[in-house]
Amino acid sequence: MDRREIAALLAYIGRLDPRSIRTEEGEARDQLAQWHELLGDVPMATPHGWDARVAARQHYRASPYQIQPADVVRPWESYRRNRLALHCDPTPSADPDDQAAWTAELVGTRHAVATGMAQPAQARAITSSQEGINPRLQARLDQIGSCIPAAARAALAPFRPARAAREAAVAQGLPDALSVRCEWCLAPVGEPCRRRRIGPNDGVRAITPRATPHPGRLDLAAQQAQHTEQVQQPALA
Repeated sequence: MDRREIAALLAYIGRLDPRSIRTEEGEARDQLAQWHELLGDVPMATPHGWDARVAARQHYRASPYQIQPADVVRPWESYRRNRLALHCDPTPSADPDDQAAWTAELVGTRHAVATGMAQPAQARAITSSQEGINPRLQARLDQIGSCIPAAARAALAPFRPARAAREAAVAQGLPDALSVRCEWCLAPVGEPCRRRRIGPNDGVRAITPRATPHPGRLDLAAQQAQHTEQVQQPALA
């Protein structure tokens, strides 16, 4: 905000709270200088949702105390953080070999989003909405069965042996071993079992993932699946 916009904001605040009005010329000049120093990088309003007057009004709706510049800066910083959290960087149009132009375009896009001059690019919002997955996307996933085509999954199998073994077991109707914690190697739920390499002094030299789960983990997963089935049967009856 420039000094003219600061003066307009202070006049608006004076209508909400006459206590903030400075009648003496020197006090009014000092107040204007102080607010301009602290709010010089905060806009009066942006095309997408920010208005300093709204922040001032919200302050007086929730607090009986006189407003301070920090009471406008805090909502502005929160506004910036929230917009950047929604933003997913689009691929810049600049030549990727030109690192300076590539970086400048990314920084410029983020700055425009943070300052309310552009809307966030919400590529993540398709699957990360608080209201659940997008219905159109869910229908598409139900139709194709997976977001990874079968041919691509088969090509990736040699590079993801643990995942391939897990998918093969589930496809055969076997219990999912990774749905339980391994009591042997202490691998948590969702992570493959681990193989420990012991050095000459009995110290652990390395830990590498196993392509197949430990037998005890398979037994535990089978027991859990059986128990879940027994619990569900009376409910269905």
